[in-house]
Amino acid sequence: MLKIALIGVNGQLGTDINSHFEGKGIKIEGLVGLTDINVSDYKTSESIIKSIDPDLVINTAAFHDVDLCEDEARSAFEVNVIGVRNLAIICNKMDIPLMHFSTDYIFDGKKKEPYIEDDCAGPLSLYGISKLAGEQIMRYMLDKYYIIRLSGLYGHAGSVGKGNTNFVEQMIKMSEKEKEIKVVDDQVLTPTSTVDVAEKLFELIQTGKYGIYHMTNTGSCSWYEFACEIFRLMKLPTKISPTNTEEFGAKARRPKYSVLDNLNLRKIGLDDLRNWKEALRDYIGSRDQ
Repeated sequence: MLKIALIGVNGQLGTDINSHFEGKGIKIEGLVGLTDINVSDYKTSESIIKSIDPDLVINTAAFHDVDLCEDEARSAFEVNVIGVRNLAIICNKMDIPLMHFSTDYIFDGKKKEPYIEDDCAGPLSLYGISKLAGEQIMRYMLDKYYIIRLSGLYGHAGSVGKGNTNFVEQMIKMSEKEKEIKVVDDQVLTPTSTVDVAEKLFELIQTGKYGIYHMTNTGSCSWYEFACEIFRLMKLPTKISPTNTEEFGAKARRPKYSVLDNLNLRKIGLDDLRNWKEALRDYIGSRDQ
């Protein structure tokens, strides 16, 4: 039986990985971020992981409040860079693979067509820089690694680092308080379901083929179009209108286009994930279950 140390088992993605993997010939040893393990502390992290003696470490721990990273760069780099370095050293010593998650925000958005795994990175924010640095450290230190780049992630557990919520739930909550909501329409991405990612990760692990993989639902939309689809599915009457990045005034710069192409998954014989609208429909339909 494959034993996995899952860091961030209570998080948005970790929750669905845990529920999808458990009982399928896999034993999950779940670790709650900061409570059970602080990846930026090498000695304690090594002791904890060695005591579990896993066949694979999956790290979902991240500092991913994009705007807060601009003010708290040290904290962001401690988790997204030093933490990844620590796990890489530990996994290298134990001769086991490390799976870690990156982001579409390592790209500058100038390409105007879906990014493949080998495209040159050019992050526009400290968040993107820290995530790219984490990737580079893994590639430098490890032969056995999975780097998974995600985009517009949402799941029922919500993001721990963002108050246990996600964009879908934020829009629904705002609709209860606001008569009109403005959402940026000049940033294009692919909203991605944690349920779908967990299912594809399970397939990927069975192949044992290490490397960098883009893993998003298919299709693309702006954040405004994403919000419109949420409101349509929820039958919410609140008015929603488009705005642009400059008017919205976020602290960190974001790529105007960060759609990812899951090319490497297809190269190893795995099917694309389903369209983002279908995944969102299932998420909305299962909210009260």
